[in-house]
Amino acid sequence: MSPADEMMNCDDYRQAISADPAFDGGAGHLSVCDECQAFRAEMQSLNVRIAKAMQIRVPELKVPELPAVARDNVVSMPARKPRARSTWFALAATVTLAAMVGIRMFGVGADYDSLADEVLAHLDHEPGALRVSSTRVTDARLARVVPADIARMDPDVGLISYAQSCEINGKTVPHLVIQGEQGPVTILLMPEEAVAEAVDLDGENIHGVILPVGKGSIAIIGVREERLERIENSVLSSVMWNT
Repeated sequence: MSPADEMMNCDDYRQAISADPAFDGGAGHLSVCDECQAFRAEMQSLNVRIAKAMQIRVPELKVPELPAVARDNVVSMPARKPRARSTWFALAATVTLAAMVGIRMFGVGADYDSLADEVLAHLDHEPGALRVSSTRVTDARLARVVPADIARMDPDVGLISYAQSCEINGKTVPHLVIQGEQGPVTILLMPEEAVAEAVDLDGENIHGVILPVGKGSIAIIGVREERLERIENSVLSSVMWNT
């Protein structure tokens, strides 16, 4: 086992495999951690499904048969020197089109009608975070993701199994997952996203709320069977920004 493998923990490994499903490091840690083995299999399966979804079948090009041209009626035209500028314009147009397709497909800079829409879309982008787990993130990682001036998490809030810095509305916010009674519960701490009143979140299998907290807000989302009131109270008591 290499020194790097010995130092790698669950947080480090999951962050690496989430960034690159083909990551083959951390073999030492992986060999003794059943949860990370399951996480790796899930991320690789998700990557295969995404790759299949992106495959576009292009129909075979069929050129119609054209009638023969009477050569007696063909007029020869003087040859013109090719213009390099046209080539560059075509190349630029191709690059621009590719960039537009990439933005469209991967959602970079996507616009949302509301904060609620962006929060729900963000959950879809990180399905690997919503796993039932008994492994708690390290105190060091939690401190990196949740600075002391944002929150000091109440120990009674539950087992925090995921902590990552994510982007909501162009701002970096702490994204946490707490193991609830019925399944994983997502917490987004958004000190710069003010809402006038509580906003209900409703998905096919989830429910939640965005709560106003001072000049910011907190999103709490769980499965439909989860009672969120206890978690709401614990999270609200943890917040340290100006309330």
